Amino acid sequence: MSSGQFDRKFVFDLQLFSGEKTEDPTAKRQADARNKGQIAKSTELSGAFVMLAGFWGLKMLGSSVYEEICNYMTYIFNHMSQGVDTETVMQLFIGIIIVLAKTAFPIMGMIMAVGLFINFMQVGINFTTEPLGFKLENLNPINGMGRIFSKRALVELVKSIFKILIIGSFVYNFLKDEILQIPKLLYLELAASLPNIADVIFSLAFKIIGVYFILSVFDYAFQKWSTFQSLKMSKQEVKEEFKQMEGDPQIKGKIRSKQREMAMSRMMQEVPNADVVVTNPTHFAVALKYDRGMPAPQVVAKGQDFVAQKIKDTAREAGVTIVENRPLARALYASVEIGDTVPKELYKSVAEVLAYVYRLKHRRYA
Repeated sequence: MSSGQFDRKFVFDLQLFSGEKTEDPTAKRQADARNKGQIAKSTELSGAFVMLAGFWGLKMLGSSVYEEICNYMTYIFNHMSQGVDTETVMQLFIGIIIVLAKTAFPIMGMIMAVGLFINFMQVGINFTTEPLGFKLENLNPINGMGRIFSKRALVELVKSIFKILIIGSFVYNFLKDEILQIPKLLYLELAASLPNIADVIFSLAFKIIGVYFILSVFDYAFQKWSTFQSLKMSKQEVKEEFKQMEGDPQIKGKIRSKQREMAMSRMMQEVPNADVVVTNPTHFAVALKYDRGMPAPQVVAKGQDFVAQKIKDTAREAGVTIVENRPLARALYASVEIGDTVPKELYKSVAEVLAYVYRLKHRRYA
């Protein structure tokens, strides 16, 4: 054998032994990870939409919120001047709840609805208690230090510093242009200065949210990529999963062998109940049974070579008549399954065999 032939014949994939994660995660791997709560999700994206909903709600409802608070403050000062008792305090407390319901609750409801919707769009419906389960290794300080100084923690630190720098520089540039307008507001009354202050605040807020939204989109893409990479599998893991799903070939072979043994045992139990066994005489054996009420004789057992010999041995022990008829034995073995009745084209041949068997039995008991 030449060295070239030897090289082509013995080729090994070293990745099977290295455990390197080079294969994309299978559907089962991804489904198992989802059941454990390991899903790509960006808290930055959720935060961006929540802030947008909150400031947008304040901008839309700001004037009505301002009027509600002013009216209630006027109401409080009017009642406080008349004295304070238990009934007055109770009315003031109820009034505060009503004002909150009119001012804060709509904005809070909007924020909650947007937050739930964004989380649903990222994760979908996925209820699992796996992350809440108690794990003893979480109490290990060494594992805790490993998580603190892990590559993922370092990435999160770099992301946070980057966000602070980007948003901080943006806020600085914005306020640098607006700072000169603030002293002018000192000479205005509160009612006149509030709209200007609100415009500055909302303008800054929406621009910050826009920048934060762009960063959160990149963060979501990174989370998707990071989660996908963490679920990658080695070639050996793919093979093991395939074995688990399809079943180990050795185990499947043992199961099929056991099933054949059980089927053979059930078939052999029917041979003593047969009326005749037709053979060819060495290679095939077919056991037939006919009772009144049957539409046609039924094949209760059949076999070839070793199984055929076993059927004949069982028939001899049970006293079942064995008839040699090579064409009929071959035809029955090839065309009739166990439990089926004889086809019409073989009625005449089978009837002749059964008639012969019945004559033998009649002579035996005469």
